Amino acid sequence: MTVNAISAHEFADLYKQGALDESYIMDVREPYEWEVGHLKKANHMPMNTVPERLVELDRDQTIFVMCAHGVRSWHVTQFLLNHGFEKIVNVEGGMAEVAPYIEE
Repeated sequence: MTVNAISAHEFADLYKQGALDESYIMDVREPYEWEVGHLKKANHMPMNTVPERLVELDRDQTIFVMCAHGVRSWHVTQFLLNHGFEKIVNVEGGMAEVAPYIEE
């Protein structure tokens, strides 16, 4: 199954333009990582909680999944695609690459 992906730079541009305001930005990092810093428009859903929280997600909404470097988010995008979600996009490079482009 192919995972749709977006570069950190492209994601940051869309985020700053407000083009992602109708989308769901899912940050799957651990709580301690979230506390260090996160995007204001992101929703925190640690990777290990995703299976039990699927009902919280809107299958019709585009979901951008991010983590620290893009590895955990890739696994979560695979999981969501395997569970019938279609509008899933992995943010490549994660917060490590997105953060330098976005000042909040």
